[in-house]
Amino acid sequence: MRKSVSVVIPAHDASRFLDACLADLEASTVEPLECIVVDDGSTDDTAEVARRHGATVVSADARRGPANARNLGARHARGDVLFFLDADVCVHPGTLHAVAAAFEADPALDALIGAYDDAPDSADFLSQYKNLMHSFVHQNGRREAKTFWSGCGAIRRDVFLAHSGFDESYDRPAIEDIELGYRLAAAGRKIVLDPALIVKHLKKWTFWGLVKSDIFDRGIPWTELILRDRVMPDDLNIQLSQRISVALVFVLLGLSTFAAVRWGGAFLVPLFALLFLQLSRYWLESASPRDSQAGAISVGLTMAGIATLAAMNGMWALALPLVLAYVALFLRHRYAYRPHEPGRARTSLFFAGFFVLVLLLTMAHFPKDPVVFACFAVVAAIIALNNQFYLFLAAKRGRPFALAAIPFHLLYHFYNGVSFAAGSARYALRRMTAPAATPGARVPALDPDLPATDE
Repeated sequence: MRKSVSVVIPAHDASRFLDACLADLEASTVEPLECIVVDDGSTDDTAEVARRHGATVVSADARRGPANARNLGARHARGDVLFFLDADVCVHPGTLHAVAAAFEADPALDALIGAYDDAPDSADFLSQYKNLMHSFVHQNGRREAKTFWSGCGAIRRDVFLAHSGFDESYDRPAIEDIELGYRLAAAGRKIVLDPALIVKHLKKWTFWGLVKSDIFDRGIPWTELILRDRVMPDDLNIQLSQRISVALVFVLLGLSTFAAVRWGGAFLVPLFALLFLQLSRYWLESASPRDSQAGAISVGLTMAGIATLAAMNGMWALALPLVLAYVALFLRHRYAYRPHEPGRARTSLFFAGFFVLVLLLTMAHFPKDPVVFACFAVVAAIIALNNQFYLFLAAKRGRPFALAAIPFHLLYHFYNGVSFAAGSARYALRRMTAPAATPGARVPALDPDLPATDE
């Protein structure tokens, strides 16, 4: 029996993405029964964009977060299956067909989640890195999932209502979908991760936006959820290799701090040179000339500062190559946007050889000590634990991209450890002061007949 699908999209000030999202839905090989856009207190023309594409617009009385918005959409939906999408996500032509076919083929299937594709819309480094990480995690996750994902997730409407929908105590984008997945799994519901069910993410990440989201919207509340339910599946972002990586990053931090105190600039200067040389190489070569002017200035000042520190610490053999490295980076960046000029391949080979030389000079300036060796041994262990991820990045975006991603991945493991500590402390404090107030501890029943404003 063919299953009807209702698409539900929560949207707050999302007009810049929503137009593309709805246009791709209209281009699907299978039409949904309906598309419901829930306007979550927008101040832009989100509602007008949705109506222009023929979507049903449901308006919340104020901004209450995506959990509340999705629940409102579910109450209005008439389809057998609720297909939740984020407003900054675009489906592929066959996505809706795959959703309907999965539920038709398996009567026992309760919920289905997909993955981001490996071609994120934003071309900048951070957006590519973050979205490709999400793609890799879901592409390599267990097929019998223990969680739910509302960015691209479908669930039978009767199952959704029976389990009270999303927990509306999460009043901003957080882990309301993961929390629902935990409840579904605890009740024995069948959730399947289908890596072939792919969508494109349009979001452009900033550094501080990424860190804030990973710590406050994901890491801390997810820790509280783990402690609440006493469940930590060996899957996705919290599989055993990731937990070991977090521990190793803190070991690396301790060793590096000891080395910095012991040798000062003799350790820090080559460390900073190694780090910024590789990062700068990718940032300049991956940005367009128009967008990279400020970045080029910042990179130039940073490299000049490191070269100055090298000279102050007597590392003259490193100072001059660092200055020349930035000049080469800048010239390589300008040359990269003249792809049809003769000699481009030879020039690229020259630049690659030059940077290998500078990197070898940088490595040679580290103090020869077992502690420094231990630092590199720990980094090697982390890379070995996550080698499949780095190989994935290298295959999709090249080796320079994968190398540039390593420092960000180390930072990711670091603030995951910080998030776990902060989440554990907050959970303990909440338990001591008001046990009933623990987020997600109780989810009110979802009444499908509650009113909402329908435009």
